[in-house]
Amino acid sequence: MPNNVRSRPDPAAVDRIDHAILALLQKDARIPNKVLAAKVGLAPSSCLARVRRLEESGALLGYHAEVDPRVYGVTLEALIAVRLEKHARHAISGFEQHVLTLPEVRNVHHLTGANDYLVHVGVRDAEHLREFVLTAFSTRSEVAHLETSLIFSHRRNPAFGVGLAPGAARQRVTDR
Repeated sequence: MPNNVRSRPDPAAVDRIDHAILALLQKDARIPNKVLAAKVGLAPSSCLARVRRLEESGALLGYHAEVDPRVYGVTLEALIAVRLEKHARHAISGFEQHVLTLPEVRNVHHLTGANDYLVHVGVRDAEHLREFVLTAFSTRSEVAHLETSLIFSHRRNPAFGVGLAPGAARQRVTDR
């Protein structure tokens, strides 16, 4: 099984301006560099160099487009708590590899506690969810227990992490 622990960027190497850049990009990844530079008080070339350094260091993992799941016919989302029969490396690896091939799977979280995984899925309807759980999970020999919870709604917090940085309470950056 591949090690999913990424090399971590050094928090000490990310200064107040870097945190401001990250916060603004997290809020709007399509912000033009010129506007970003003005908001953090840098020249556009310096701002672009910082963004590239943040990408290369692993502090900035990527950019994404948030697409309404209904575009794909997804009208129902659920969290499936999975408890494995055994915690052998091959069982964990096999389960993860299987789950990550399923187009219904949005996110996979490997956990501690009563359940081993929490799998966020999106499906067309209740019948699709039922068939998906029976086919994709119940047939797996490494799966001992499943518990499915329907999601009424969820939102991504575009400000996640902002304010958690060392000294953030004193150095909070606002839109200028």
